[in-house]
Amino acid sequence: MSVKPVILVVDDDRNTRDGLQRALRRSYNVKVAESAEAALKVLAEVAHIDVLLSDLRMPGVDGLGLLRRVHAQYPHTICILLTAYGSVETAVQAMKQGAYDFLTKPINLDHLDMLIARAIKSRDLESKVESLESQLNEKYGLENITGESIAMQQVFEMIQQAAPTQASVLIQGPSGTGKELVAKAIHRLSSRSKGPFVAVHCAALSANLLESELFGHEKGAFTGAETLRMGRFEMADGGTLFLDEISEVDPAVQVKLLRVLEERVFERVGGQRSIEVDIRVVAATNRDLRQYVKEGKFREDLFFRLNVVDILLPPLKSRDGDIALLVNRFLKEFSEKNGKSFEGITSDAVMLLQGYSWPGNVRELRNTVEKMVVLGRGERLTVRDVPANIRDGAVEHPASNHALALTSGSLADVEEQKIMAVLSNNKGNKTRAAQELGISRRTLHRKLREYSENENGSAQPSGEEL
Repeated sequence: MSVKPVILVVDDDRNTRDGLQRALRRSYNVKVAESAEAALKVLAEVAHIDVLLSDLRMPGVDGLGLLRRVHAQYPHTICILLTAYGSVETAVQAMKQGAYDFLTKPINLDHLDMLIARAIKSRDLESKVESLESQLNEKYGLENITGESIAMQQVFEMIQQAAPTQASVLIQGPSGTGKELVAKAIHRLSSRSKGPFVAVHCAALSANLLESELFGHEKGAFTGAETLRMGRFEMADGGTLFLDEISEVDPAVQVKLLRVLEERVFERVGGQRSIEVDIRVVAATNRDLRQYVKEGKFREDLFFRLNVVDILLPPLKSRDGDIALLVNRFLKEFSEKNGKSFEGITSDAVMLLQGYSWPGNVRELRNTVEKMVVLGRGERLTVRDVPANIRDGAVEHPASNHALALTSGSLADVEEQKIMAVLSNNKGNKTRAAQELGISRRTLHRKLREYSENENGSAQPSGEEL
């Protein structure tokens, strides 16, 4: 049996306290306090308070004063202020001081219940991101690679096993999955970490240029070779040479690569003297290299020399749970880089990003978050900050539909949009829709009846009020 979240209701009016307690106790463990001073005592005595619902105007310390104390001492407690004297200025002030939301009395209980559920979900998501990042850094020491999915845990395990050895490593995976990051992690965790890490992007060079780039050339070896040039193999001596896009290497260069891997000896272009190097080779490709061997596009003997350890990087769309971690990481990175001070990103926006297929993988997600940070306004990134192409590509994802439903309109409009979106996602099944919304089936029927009456011009009050 799951433990109910704990809510502390603070109000100097006994009827309000008792009414909220009765309304919320079915889903929550509800504590009450008649003043800010009494609330602080409860907070000190109870191990954990998930949500604080506090009246704004109270004798002694008011709601804003209590909010400041709770935000400073209990940062994981969600604070929602209630008042019969609401104004835009007061709401803005409350939000700046750490309130999650600001509601005016009389309280719509259905809306309050929905708000609390969303707030707890958002808080839990942020806590999970912080916890998982901490665990990954402590467990793996791979500070530049983020992931908690099963597929990435297998990658981390392979890196840890391969890094301390001298074996050649072949990293395969779609473009944008972070193959160079994995290569750097292998280097950092190896006995060669104090030596150089030298990268060569093989597809960017013609066969002649690549040969010269890898092995260097003697003065006068060809037209334009006016000086002796050291190649990347020499530069990587004592360290790691990373050959990216190895599948694109010309067959003539593949022969020379094979010799270096077998003997650790080569000659510069135009040279006669054999040069011996102590290097480890890590290669990467976004192609199926084994299929290239079958098609005669890549030497089989070179493939086996490179493929001593094979690490497969999964596409982002198959890394369940990793998008939220990556978004949080990139948000911090680009906020610092661009002098922004976002407090975070809403859970609705994260769910929308999770609904996109990310054909460009982590690289595309990183660029998207950078764009959101650069163009974003406000204290948090929201659904409105998600680029249009991502929103359009995620419309079939249930969570993203919910997120889109929350982007505009009055409170009543937002509630109606969300309920209709959830109902649509459940193909009209009211039982499943009510469960997903966290309301009773009877309440859902009543809401739908009210929306129908409103369309016919006979508006009725929406929701129970206290």
